[in-house]
Amino acid sequence: MNTLGTREPTIYGSDTLDDIVGRVEQRAGELGASIAAFQSNHEGALLDFIQEHTADAAGMIINPGSLGHNGLALRDAIAGSGLTTVEVHISNVYAREAFRQQLVLSPVCRGVISGLGFHGYLLALEALVGLVKEEKKA
Repeated sequence: MNTLGTREPTIYGSDTLDDIVGRVEQRAGELGASIAAFQSNHEGALLDFIQEHTADAAGMIINPGSLGHNGLALRDAIAGSGLTTVEVHISNVYAREAFRQQLVLSPVCRGVISGLGFHGYLLALEALVGLVKEEKKA
């Protein structure tokens, strides 16, 4: 994620992580929500962030990158958090190699958005805000 904009732009586009975070922050503000953006190439740092912020968060949007295919500890952290979670992938993982089509986090996420580029994050945010509002009513 930290190399977005330069890493395989034909697959991942030319937007940087900062571009995407900026768009999501702007949309969150319009929806009356706020975000805490975090990126790491290390699964343990992601686990720590989730565990440190679970009590303060209403939900989570996560792009696990390749950890989506093999991140069992990350899967456990998401499941253990109890947070409504939406998994996002910039590329369409189902149109790529077979190993990319196996997503280990998806069963513990409320939904998955794949292949819509940066738009996937905005859609995930809108869905998450709506889902959290519904859950509070229930």
